[in-house]
Amino acid sequence: MDNNSNDKIFGRNAVLEALTANRRIDRLYLQDGLRGGDIAKIKALAAERKISFTFIPRAKLDELSGGGAHQGVAALVGAYEYSTVEEILDYAEKKGEPPFIVIAENLSDPHNLGSIIRTVNACGAHGVIIPKNRSVSVNSTVAKTSAGASEYTRVARVTNIARTVDFLKERGIWVVGTDLSAKQYHFECDLSGAVAVVIGSESDGISRLTREKCDFLVKIPMLGETQSLNASVAAGVILYEITRRRISG
Repeated sequence: MDNNSNDKIFGRNAVLEALTANRRIDRLYLQDGLRGGDIAKIKALAAERKISFTFIPRAKLDELSGGGAHQGVAALVGAYEYSTVEEILDYAEKKGEPPFIVIAENLSDPHNLGSIIRTVNACGAHGVIIPKNRSVSVNSTVAKTSAGASEYTRVARVTNIARTVDFLKERGIWVVGTDLSAKQYHFECDLSGAVAVVIGSESDGISRLTREKCDFLVKIPMLGETQSLNASVAAGVILYEITRRRISG
């Protein structure tokens, strides 16, 4: 596994999931006077893991979270542990399932990546692949937006998306690109079996080289005046179509 620098997470769900998943937590902060079931659970899990917590004023939490919606909870955590592409494939094999992967190419908005990770987890997909450069990494905003799913979902960072696409194809995985210029809708093509779905950046979509390497391209119907969807929404539409087919056989 490769790690990024130490980070902080905030929000009740994100901290609860980090505690539950046994992620290393160096320091835990709670807002002065805060009560409630979630807070009691956080305190109990922290005590169980022998993690000390400190009560601080809301203003300090606002500063620590950079103005984010911390819900009265923040934690300093160890580096996020990225998986490898091989580990994602091994996970699918251990589950006895054909690989089901999302490649998120060059996303700049951490909310989009967090939402995609949350959907990947909800759909039972096996992991997410992101590039090391020109892409948001798994940070505190991603963790909070994913509602804690980033603690359980395998995310791999790779140097070269195009080479990774080639590697997946060599492993017998169909690579499907999302593109408005595609000739077929996502529900018109065969999305069964081993599949990796490429979701492009918010502004430019998927890159030309990646588009050319995809086995085929699909689009989502756009019947109104708006001609594009948020990256995480587009991912959700396609991932749940794949999930529907997997469930129905």
